[in-house]
Order: sequence, then C-alpha cells, then structure tokens
Amino acid sequence: MAKCSWDFRYLLLAAAIAFIYIQMRLFATQSEYADHVAAAVKSENHCTSQMRLLIDQISMQQGQIVGLEEERKRKDEECRQLRALIQDLERKGIQKSFGKIQVPVAAVVVMACNRADYLERTIKSILKYQTPVASKYPLFVSQDGSNPDVRNKALSYDQLTYMQHLDFEPVHPERPGEIIAYYKIARHYKWALDQLFYTHNFSRVIILEDDMEIAPDFFDYFEAGSILLDSDKSIMAISSWNDNGQKQYVQDPYILYRSDFFPGLGWMLSKSTWDELSPKWPKAYWDDWLRLKENHKGRQFIRPEVCRTYNFGEHGSSLGQFFKQYLEPIRLNDVQVDWKSMDLSYLMEDKFVKHFAVMVKKAKPIYGTDAVLKAYNIDGDVRIQYKDQAEFETIARQFGIFEEWKDGVPRTAYKGVVVFRYHAPRCVFFVGPDSLQQLGIEQL
Repeated sequence: MAKCSWDFRYLLLAAAIAFIYIQMRLFATQSEYADHVAAAVKSENHCTSQMRLLIDQISMQQGQIVGLEEERKRKDEECRQLRALIQDLERKGIQKSFGKIQVPVAAVVVMACNRADYLERTIKSILKYQTPVASKYPLFVSQDGSNPDVRNKALSYDQLTYMQHLDFEPVHPERPGEIIAYYKIARHYKWALDQLFYTHNFSRVIILEDDMEIAPDFFDYFEAGSILLDSDKSIMAISSWNDNGQKQYVQDPYILYRSDFFPGLGWMLSKSTWDELSPKWPKAYWDDWLRLKENHKGRQFIRPEVCRTYNFGEHGSSLGQFFKQYLEPIRLNDVQVDWKSMDLSYLMEDKFVKHFAVMVKKAKPIYGTDAVLKAYNIDGDVRIQYKDQAEFETIARQFGIFEEWKDGVPRTAYKGVVVFRYHAPRCVFFVGPDSLQQLGIEQL
C-alpha cells in the first residue's frame, strides 16, 4: 500500500512537471506569436505609410504635369501670336520703313485691351494728324490680353506697329474688394514702356489710351514740349490734359501752365525719367502713385489751358467715374497753333514762378460766402483765398470745378493755386494758405 502511494506521488509529480512544461511551451509560443503579430502590424503600418507617401508623390506629380501642360499651352499661344505678328510685320515692311527714320521726337503708344470700337475711333483720330509726321512720331498699339477683335483691328492698319502683352500671372489684390483691372493695367503700362524705351530705344514716349481723340496741333504741341522736357529737368512730363478744361472754364489755346498735379490722359515721358520710375513701378493705381510727392520729388508737369486730347470713354475700368460731369464737357482744341513760333521760355522753372506770381498779384481779392456772385460782377481777374482742403472743396463746389485732391495737392494746382476761367476772359485763382509765400508775394 505504501508502495502504491509513492507511485501515485511520482505520477502526480510527473504530471505536474509535464503540465508546467506544457504551460511554458504554450507561453513561449504565445509570446512568439505576439511578436509575429506586432511585426506584422508594424510592417502593415509601414506599408500604409509608404503607400500614402507614394499617393502624395503621384498627386504632386500629376499637379506638376497639369501645370506643365498649362504652361505648354501658354507658350504655344505666345508662339502663335508671335508668328502671326512677325508675318504681319514682314508684310508691312516695318523693319525697312523704320530704317529710314532718323531721330523721332517720340513714339506714340495707344494702350488698349478689349474695346475694339473705341480703339478704331482713337486710331482714326491719330492718323488724321500723324500721317504727315509719321517719321517723327512712330505709332504703336499695345494690347493687354488676347481679345481677337482688338488684335485684328490693330493689325488692319499698316501705319502702326502692334504689340501684345500676354500676362498669365494671377493677380493678388492687396486689399479686399479692389478692382483687379487696375493691377493688370499697371503691369501693362510697365511692360509697354519698357518695350518702347529699352527694346526700341526711344528717347521719349507719348502715352495715349484707347478712348481718346487728339487736337489738330497735338504733335506740334508735343514737339515744342520735348524741348522744354530736355532743357528743364524740373519738368517731369508734358501733358495734353487740363482737369478743369471744360468749355465753360477755358478760352485761350495758346496758354500753358506748370502744375504740381500729374494730369495724365495724353502725356509725354523721357527715357531718363522712366529709368527712375520703372524699377519701382507700383502694382496698381499707377496714376495716383505718380501724384505722390515722394515720386515726382518736387518736379512739375506742363499742361495746357485748352486740352489737346478728348476722352470719350464712358465705359471702362473706371466705370464712367466723373464722365458726365467732368469728361464729356471737355473742350478739345480746334485751333492750329504754330508752336514753333511760340516763345515758351516763360515756362522754365525760374521764370514761371515770377510770371505766375504777377498774374496772381494783379487779381483782385474777394472774400465772403458769395464768391461766385462777386466774381461774376467784377471786371478782370479775381483771387479767392482758402485755408484748408475743406474750404477749397466748398468753394470749388460753388463754381463747379474739380474738388478732388491727391497727396495734399488739388487737381491742376501750382504751388497751391488753382486757376480757371469764369465767364471768360476773367481768370479765377483759388489761392492756398501758403501760396503767396511760395510765389514770393507779400501778404496783401
């Protein structure tokens, strides 16, 4: 019985050892399986990560392929346009005719975009007076964009050279709500002027827009102006425009003024001035930018009393702003002035300040709120003092002239003085708070 008891114990011990061994093997197997599972999960995660990376790379490459395809289309379009332009130039014999030109006074460029009907009216007006002096004033049309009607209209004229500005860069306005067209216009102006001054190497350029007609003496006026521009470095540009050039405010087509306000709308610029402006040309609103004092640095502009350009563009980027009130009533000069016989030395900086001071000093001062009535009842020129912008705007509103200021300067002003006709021949001078001192006139 004792022996049987011991045998049973041995059996239990053997069974226990076997059980422990089996549990150890099972644990080892489970551990090994867990390691395999972990390795498999890790491998799966790696594969997933690699797959995502590969998908991202494929997406990026697809984007690049789309971008390259778009770029190829753009280049193909540019090449097509250039081939057509070269064929047209060859047909017209432009290169041959340009070889005969000696020294042009200035290139004339019409800035166009998408108004073919306006452009045709402008070109016809220019050719009416440019044809006899074509060698002095080579005519260009610069189109921004690819409007086919504008392009075909420009290319239909043998008397001009066509340029095309193709700009595919997206526009990013600096402020919400800004009109994108003003950014495109600024880019176009810079490109066109760079082409004319640096590629064609003109010494002066007259800039027109595709909604303008010109006066009979337009080219003689600018030829006389070119002499002033070259001889007086205090003149930044010559303009054919007077903001207060409406029929009721002008009379004498022979009179010119200096102005601290950039008039635009038909103006001539020299290459030396463009060398300064081109590197810092603004992204938008180039005309307002030119009116900043920091950009014209005390230099002034020559403007006529009677406009040599007429702006008929009621529809355009400015949405007809000011058209009915200020642009439509403009008087376009119809007198053939012999500018070559005119002595314009009075417009030189040192002479004009004295010349203008005499005019202002002779004018009779009037005071009070009924300035319009008093000006009407006084024979001869009158002057009206204003103390600040608000008072200027009040008085200007009574007479109906431009109230707008830019960078502290009223439109057309010279040393703060705005002059216009009122029931011609009398002149009215709006005189700023510091104008008499700037003109060297003692307070009266």
